[in-house]
Amino acid sequence: MSGVTTPRVIQSEVRWPVIFALLALGLLNFALPPTLIVGPRWVVLVMLLVLAVPTVLAHRAGRASLTKALGFVMSGVVTLTLVGSLALLIAGIPKKSETPTELARSAACLWVANVLVFAIWYWRLDAGGPFARDGRGAHTEGDFFFPQMMDGCPGPKKWTPRFVDYLFIAFNNSTAFSPTDTPVLSRWAKVLTMLQSLISLLVVAILASRAVGLI
Repeated sequence: MSGVTTPRVIQSEVRWPVIFALLALGLLNFALPPTLIVGPRWVVLVMLLVLAVPTVLAHRAGRASLTKALGFVMSGVVTLTLVGSLALLIAGIPKKSETPTELARSAACLWVANVLVFAIWYWRLDAGGPFARDGRGAHTEGDFFFPQMMDGCPGPKKWTPRFVDYLFIAFNNSTAFSPTDTPVLSRWAKVLTMLQSLISLLVVAILASRAVGLI
């Protein structure tokens, strides 16, 4: 029928990869030695589980503001946990109390945590966050310039980034100390990528120095 417009169907991004990443961060706490844990091991995981339930329910009910607020709280919990473990790692440098096995496990856990925490923040903040990206239908502007945003780039015309795209940026930033094929555009994103590279370099440098001291 002429004159009748069909409403645009918005394809909402699935949230389970982010929930999985958050819970993985809670589980990483169980792999760290006691000297790098702030409080009981189970506290972070329990907090994330308690927050995950209302977050999922709020998302299913379409309550964007509540979902966003709970998501920021969960991200804040894992960020503070990472900062606390790093602070304890730095404070414990003169003591050299860990065994080589504990040292290697600690460095691996903190490196993985660094990747996951910043991937979550990139996903949560880029172009106004996942709800704003869903509403646009296609990703034409943001704080990161993905190759798919270039004119003439092969692939779907209504492409929009998913969590794995931000995980890719975070992984490269912790290994190559650069986002590689995805330029960083906004100032806040540049600050976060610099901070992530600094943490990754700090973990590697401390591991190397402690390893030499154990020889």
